[in-house]
Amino acid sequence: MGLFDTIKEKLGMGGVSNEAHKPVDPNNTPNQHAPDTVIDSERPTAAHNATTTPPGAGPSNEATGPSSAAVDVPAKLDGMAANHSETLNWRTSIVDLMKLLGLDSSLEARKALATELGCPPDQMADTAQMNTWLHRTVMHKLAEHGGTVPPELRT
Repeated sequence: MGLFDTIKEKLGMGGVSNEAHKPVDPNNTPNQHAPDTVIDSERPTAAHNATTTPPGAGPSNEATGPSSAAVDVPAKLDGMAANHSETLNWRTSIVDLMKLLGLDSSLEARKALATELGCPPDQMADTAQMNTWLHRTVMHKLAEHGGTVPPELRT
């Protein structure tokens, strides 16, 4: 998993690996049930009666990945920042953004992320330019992957 996938996962934006999207081999699937079979773990309980969505049928099932609802990236990061021991300016600093997410924010880690996201070589040569490009690109890519990111954080 790449660093950008880790960022998405930390924000709750679907850290589902490609393994989860591989076709299932029906001849090699453990615990296979007939399609109309109700297994005990899916029976309604007092907490989830028959009028609620049974476990495993909703869009946020762990087996299928997170819900398709867009993640409000600034709200999520502001909430994380409010509980963080340091004051971090994630809105402008890639270092602070990575720290907030509990990621390695070293120059080597930022260069690896910049390489993964396709940073132009001339900007990689200047740390300040690379950091600015990297922050803008991460925000832009989060928006491309379903996150709600205001335009001012993508420019």
